[in-house]
Amino acid sequence: MPKLTFISADGETTKTVESPVGITLMEAARNAGIDSVAGDCGGACICGTCHIYIDPAWWEKVGEPIDIEQATMEFSENVTPHSRLACRIEVAAELDGLVLRVPPED
Repeated sequence: MPKLTFISADGETTKTVESPVGITLMEAARNAGIDSVAGDCGGACICGTCHIYIDPAWWEKVGEPIDIEQATMEFSENVTPHSRLACRIEVAAELDGLVLRVPPED
């Protein structure tokens, strides 16, 4: 199973988890008890509460956000060029070692 590393907004807490392939990063975070990746809409891409930052070294493997994702993030604060919604990224074997940061609360 791919390993994913979540880094807290303050950078002080790091949690590496193993996740099955085929679920979203949002689901992986929720399964691991990472409350700061809430996913209040359940993955419908309408709330932005699963906003994360992709480590720049992984950006090409993860890819650009789709239109609906970009539109949803327009209502979020702290959006950066490496922002994505965790509900839009599926865990794949190629993402083994992925590093994600949780943004400061909006």
